[in-house]
Amino acid sequence: MNNLIISLLSSIFIGVGATLTFDLWGLILKRAFKIAPSNFCLVGRWVLYLPDGIFRHSNIGSALPKKSECATGWFTHYLTGTTFTCIFLAFIGSDWLQRPTFISALLFGMITVAAPFFIMQPVFGQGVAASKTAKPTQARLRSLMNHTVFGFGIYLFGFLLNLVI
Repeated sequence: MNNLIISLLSSIFIGVGATLTFDLWGLILKRAFKIAPSNFCLVGRWVLYLPDGIFRHSNIGSALPKKSECATGWFTHYLTGTTFTCIFLAFIGSDWLQRPTFISALLFGMITVAAPFFIMQPVFGQGVAASKTAKPTQARLRSLMNHTVFGFGIYLFGFLLNLVI
């Protein structure tokens, strides 16, 4: 198998694993601290409004629900995690797969918090970095924690993959 295919399959495995780590973290927060996990149905709602030419909402939660928005949102969530992982591996190089490093993965996860801060939250009507939410500092810290855990997941699944390759 050529190196490009191996890198792509590795990216998919690590990306899905890292996204799963993100989701498991959300379940831990929900059960231990009663903190609601991210609502990926709203991501699906946003994606499903795109063909209608609606890219920005004043409040995505008050937009009319769309059929299959939850399935679309979860698919988009995992596709995004896998895409981020592909970007990480393209940036850091495929040598990382032989010697995964914790700090690089963790830092990259932290950098990915730019996506919700500057893209998703504004188009959902929540303002840049959740500035229009009831508790912006709490929302920012939660996003940063979630994306740091995503970075940990990149390292964890890179490490696990390295054990079996």
